[in-house]
This record gives sequence, C-alpha cells and structure tokens, in this order.
Amino acid sequence: MPDLIEPQTTAPDALKIARRTDHESHKLEKRLCREVGRAIMDFNMIEEGDKVMVCVSGGKDSYAMLDILLKLQKRAPINFSLIAVNLDQKQPGFPEHILPEYLSKLGVPFHIENQDTYSIVKRVVPEGKTLCSLCSRLRRGILYRVAGELGATKIALGHHRDDMLQTFFLNMFFAAKLKGMPPKLVSDDGKNIVIRPMAYVPETDLSRWAAVQHFPIIPCTLCGSQENLQRKQVGNMLREWDKKFPGRIENMFTALQNIVPSHLMDGKRHDFKGIKATGVADGHSDKAFDADEFVAQPNTTAEGVSVIQLQSF
Repeated sequence: MPDLIEPQTTAPDALKIARRTDHESHKLEKRLCREVGRAIMDFNMIEEGDKVMVCVSGGKDSYAMLDILLKLQKRAPINFSLIAVNLDQKQPGFPEHILPEYLSKLGVPFHIENQDTYSIVKRVVPEGKTLCSLCSRLRRGILYRVAGELGATKIALGHHRDDMLQTFFLNMFFAAKLKGMPPKLVSDDGKNIVIRPMAYVPETDLSRWAAVQHFPIIPCTLCGSQENLQRKQVGNMLREWDKKFPGRIENMFTALQNIVPSHLMDGKRHDFKGIKATGVADGHSDKAFDADEFVAQPNTTAEGVSVIQLQSF
C-alpha cells in the first residue's frame, strides 16, 4: 500500500484561514457588545455614575461579562465604574492565584472575598443531595454585604439567555410556577439592584468567545461535580430541541417578553370574575371558536423536498 501523503498548508492558505478566523472573531465580538448593550438599554441596567460590582466566578460566563462591560465602558455615553468581585469559597484545590493575576493584568479594580462556604455546604447537605440551593443562598448573602461595603450601586451577574429559559422551565416543571429569571430586580434585602447584562446572549456565543479570548477557566467542584442536577437535565432538553427545531429557543425566549395575563389562568393577575360583555369589538381579544394559528416553519425531508409543517413539542 502506498504511503499516504498529508496535504500541506501553504502560506497563502494559512493567511486566508487566519484572516477568516479574525473576521469571525470580530463579528462575534460586535454581536456580544450589541446584545449586551441592547439589554442594558432595554432595562435601564446601568445609569450615570453607577458603580457596578461585576461578580466573577472564574467561569466562562462571568469572564465574558466582565470583558464585554469593559469594552462598553470605553464607548458608553455615560460614566460608570466597574469593580470585579470574586468569592473564594475555599473549595479544595481552588487555584487562588489565577483570578488576582488575570484581573491585575486587565487593570480593573477587584476584590477577593474569602469565606469558607464550602465546608458549611458539605457539612449541612446530606451526601447525594443537591448542593446548589444552600450554596447560592450563602453566596448571595455574602455578595449583598460586600456590595454595600464597596459602595456598589448595581450587582452584575453572568446569567445568559439559556440560563433564563432553564429557570423558567425548572419553575414550571418542579415548582408549578410561571416564573423566570428577570434581567433586573431588587435584591431580597431591598438594598441592592441586581442586573443580568447578558440576558440576550446565547450560551454558544459565550463558549466561542471564551475560546477566542483564552479565559483561564476555573471549574467549580461543588455544582460542577453534580451530573444529575435538574438544571442540567433541562439544559439538555433545550439543546436537543434546538438541534431538532431551529428557532424554537428564540421563540420561547421572545415569549417571555410577550405575556398575555388574560389568556392564562391566574386570577390574581387578571380579573376573570369581573369580566363583563361590553358590546364593543376588541381586535386583540380571543377568538374563542377559531382554531389556533401558529407560524408554519419550513422543513426539508431526507429526499430534499421542501415541506411546511407546524412545529410541535
């Protein structure tokens, strides 16, 4: 059998590949800045004179959030400051040097809060049970306190579009509530405003940006080590839907911004008991006897024949 000859990449080919890679990275950066900027504007997340405490965990999402906020800070029409905060929970093997070194190179002000919540969580939560609930409560309380001590006016968290959708389905499946993860809220203690600047950003873009920027990712040995979490299961479900039905994720996320209380069943949100016929036509009301209408989506069969079908769950 003759020896196989590996194709050689010529200098011009390598240059083309490098240029294409740079072009794609630039497009991705512009898209991330655009989507984060749009969320900030839509929900008035950052205002003149704000001091934004950016929570940096060492994961790809919080690294990307800090990176994009720093970029937007340079071009924003308002003045605001950023301070990066990491909560070192004293997890075994946690590389304490990585974040201080990274943040120092960026030149961004930062604060490392040292609190051994890891021991508390491992001691209190029985073996095999979900650690996230207690861990997040402890972390939240500490970060609220730190925000007050630092004089921060906003607390920025790195949750993205997929996190928000997962939370919606988790509440529906396991808590029997139509409740999601808001882009902006007042904290439990009533003293802080929490913002999620990446509310419009899909996780796939963040994964790609983390690879482009070579963020020094630090894995979590608490929630990251639990494979059977309900959130992971819901995340897998959404990713499977996204593969089978392109556009479904976008439609579901848009639905969170188009709520019609009169067409749900919560009597606290809509006065069903007090409904009366007015004799006045309403073009936006329900057509009770009409069939539901949904947007038909094109689909291509294995033979390549284009057909139209209604997407269903």
